[in-house]
Amino acid sequence: MAKVKVMLKGRKPRSSRQTQQLPFAMPIPDKLYFRIGEVSELAQTQPYVLRYWETEFPSLKPTKSPSGHRLYRRQDVEMVLEIKRLLYEEGFTIEGARKYLAGNSNPTAEAKPKASAGPGPDHAQIKAIKRELEGILTIVSRRC
Repeated sequence: MAKVKVMLKGRKPRSSRQTQQLPFAMPIPDKLYFRIGEVSELAQTQPYVLRYWETEFPSLKPTKSPSGHRLYRRQDVEMVLEIKRLLYEEGFTIEGARKYLAGNSNPTAEAKPKASAGPGPDHAQIKAIKRELEGILTIVSRRC
């Protein structure tokens, strides 16, 4: 037991090390580089999740310092936040999020729902089509 206490000296207990819920839109500080711990706090994820995402998303490639520490640029932090949004809020799979990000030229832009992508039929047109289809259904059902 003494060895464990020595190994954990200076570390917080596991329950208090977990990231706490931060305000919804936490601004990204104006810095050139972020360490993995800072990015994990901003994204409210664990560092191992970020390391896993690096293996799954080719566009997420933080540079490494001469000592081997990961250094994330602002663009990388924005990518992490977008990946998190796609996975946790939008319900994408890893593969789906990867394809989505590969297809977007600006991956940090908000995704527009496809229903509002262009001028679609309005409510009156939909009602008119529905009435017409119901009339056709009535005619067909009488013949059968």
